[in-house]
Amino acid sequence: MTGPTNTAQTRRDLLRRGAAAGALALCAPALRAAPRPLRIGFISPQTGPLAAFGEADRFVLDHAARAIGAGIGPAGAETPVEIIARDSQSNPNRCAEVAADLILREEIDLLLASSTGDTTNPAADQAELEGLPCITTDTPWEAHFFGRNGDPATGFEHSFHFFWGLSDLTGVFTDMWARLAPDAPVGAVFSNDVEGVALSHPEQGFPGPIRAAGHDLSLPGLATPGTQDFTAFVQAFAKARTRIVTGALTPPDFAAFWAQAAQQGLRDRLVICSIAKAMLFPAAAEALGDSAEGITTEVWWSPGHPFRSSLSGESAAQYAAAWTAASGRQWTQPLGFKHALIEVAIDALTRADDPRDPAALRDAIASTRLDTLVGPVGWSFGDRRNPVPGVCTTPLVGGQWKRGAGAHPWDLAVVDNARAPGIPLSGELTPLGPTG
Repeated sequence: MTGPTNTAQTRRDLLRRGAAAGALALCAPALRAAPRPLRIGFISPQTGPLAAFGEADRFVLDHAARAIGAGIGPAGAETPVEIIARDSQSNPNRCAEVAADLILREEIDLLLASSTGDTTNPAADQAELEGLPCITTDTPWEAHFFGRNGDPATGFEHSFHFFWGLSDLTGVFTDMWARLAPDAPVGAVFSNDVEGVALSHPEQGFPGPIRAAGHDLSLPGLATPGTQDFTAFVQAFAKARTRIVTGALTPPDFAAFWAQAAQQGLRDRLVICSIAKAMLFPAAAEALGDSAEGITTEVWWSPGHPFRSSLSGESAAQYAAAWTAASGRQWTQPLGFKHALIEVAIDALTRADDPRDPAALRDAIASTRLDTLVGPVGWSFGDRRNPVPGVCTTPLVGGQWKRGAGAHPWDLAVVDNARAPGIPLSGELTPLGPTG
């Protein structure tokens, strides 16, 4: 990370100084008023095609508020903490607008953002512009870092990110393919969005590792987000005799692709389908009905993960059960990472010499080493968990959708943990169709 900047004042600095000057003109009792709460801005897609990522946000924030209680600091002298949530509407431009509003009008002390590069990237860029610390998650780190033109030699001054990376994802997927369809031809379908561009990159994305694992790859281009016509992809995969399909799409886009793959006979020839992003959520499996069975995807967090919250002390299983008890709905992967985002924020605010000073808070975040609900998070480990400045990686395993054995129609079982053996398996990997 680079050191404190001595360049021109940010707009945020000017607004704060102006507000302070106005306060001096008021009567003396106003100067003795209790300090305002520490303010955290929280941005995620609560509506739009990525709304499934924000499904549990209200629960996460309410649960965190109860855990934080009166605030941070010594008992009886706590500083209250206020979390101000905003909806990115699954739109990068909207995200930049609400980030600016939180920083300049709400005068937040720390910005948090999650759930794909369409939210994390514009939020972090806005915070960087205004000199405000920002912590993000739920975006493959390469899509977040290189998608913002990050320099691996220096990183960003105010931006911190934790999540798994593209090499973790391709490793998990190719590990599963090696067990069911070694050397089988692969067809890839990616959206023309932040993740899709990163994942389809010849070196940093899927193509290089997939070919290195011995697979021929068909990559017909990038799909326009929201399209209902995937004919060109299906036909290209059929021509290439594809036995494995992979990629990253939103849930509605994958549903359209999967239906057309069935209509044109492609699905019957597949051994395995490993789709990132689209098949993370129970609602996505339910929307596909019977055709969800056997689809594989990445698992970032589950009730079986062996981690506990630093904020509430709950295990992953207890936290997932609390969500189900409160909502009546099945656990969902963003639960753990949204909670961990709050954990890291509260830890840094508590340790900062002056949590209202951006430089002091930035330094506190940079020195984080915290055991969270998703595992250890920190930006000073100095090993593969910190591949570039300001990035911390988290463990990833492979999952497969199985028919539910209990109250829910579908269960996401952990079926491959070769890259993170500390996370227990909960099911067996099975093929979609014949392997011969």
